[in-house]
Parts: sequence; structure tokens; C-alpha cells
Amino acid sequence: MFKVIGTDTYLKEISKWPKDYQKTVEKIPKQLAENPFFGSQLRYPFLREKRVKEKRVYYLIYESLELVLLVAVSGKKDQQATIDHIIGHLDEFKKVAEDIAKQVS
Repeated sequence: MFKVIGTDTYLKEISKWPKDYQKTVEKIPKQLAENPFFGSQLRYPFLREKRVKEKRVYYLIYESLELVLLVAVSGKKDQQATIDHIIGHLDEFKKVAEDIAKQVS
């Protein structure tokens, strides 16, 4: 099973969503722990999204660390800018994932 961790930014953004959306999002970590590849693949096999109504949850899969990092959320309007931001910061996200993996080991 994979460990599933949300970044501070992800958690902050999710907290702003309506309560019914938050209830749906609460199920995602369990699904990802069992099968991290269940969402839609984006530009890379390790970059994926899961739709929650008209919103999207973005996550990165680190197979070697057995870790899924929930990194961002957006609406359809901001989808491409969010994806571009994630891709532009892959190195930073990897460092965060490695630090988390060390802490939870």
C-alpha cells in the first residue's frame, strides 16, 4: 500500500471547498493508497488528476518511495495553469516527497 500525503497548499485549498465536496475528497486518499494509478494520467504517467464534480485534484506518484503526494486543486478554468505550475516545480515536489518518506519510515 502507498502512503498518501497532502501538501500544505493542497490541504489549505481543500478546506475552502463546500462540505459535500470535502466529503468526496476525503475518500480519495484511501483509493490512492490501494491503487495510485486510478485517476486520469496527464502529461506523465506519475502526474494524475481525479475529478470531483467540476473540480480537479492533482497528485504525483513516487513508486520508489511508495508515496502519493496530493499537490494541488483547481477548477476547469485554471486547469492548464495548475498543470503547468506542477510540471515547473517537479524537482521541488520530489524533495518534499523524499523528506516525507524519511519522516514516515
